Amino acid sequence: MILLDTHVAVWMTTDKRQLSPAAASAIREVSREGKGVAIASSTLWEIAMMSAKKEFRLPGTLTDYLRYLESVFIVLPLTGAIAERSVLFTKGFPNDPSDRIIAATAFVHGVKLVTKDKRIRISKQVDCVW
Repeated sequence: MILLDTHVAVWMTTDKRQLSPAAASAIREVSREGKGVAIASSTLWEIAMMSAKKEFRLPGTLTDYLRYLESVFIVLPLTGAIAERSVLFTKGFPNDPSDRIIAATAFVHGVKLVTKDKRIRISKQVDCVW
């Protein structure tokens, strides 16, 4: 299994050309092996917020898009272990709550996080692909 950061989930479903070659390859490989491509449950909330703020154009209604995401990705719920891990990252890690929950989800599940977010990648606190 591999976990997609929010922007990667959006790009996977709207414009795959924005993915790096390494990210696209990692996603293809996991999909081919049948291991599953996942998103954190907080990604659904983050997309709803981005939509409400008009930060990107949805390919339909918000309801339909969220249902679509739920149908194509494994949605990993927020658990106590993830909540705890999200507050244990060191000082160099981004403070954004969504970043922390998504990264903690990858950490707790022991999977790679596909993210373009340089701050998460350079922190080296989560195994990342980009």
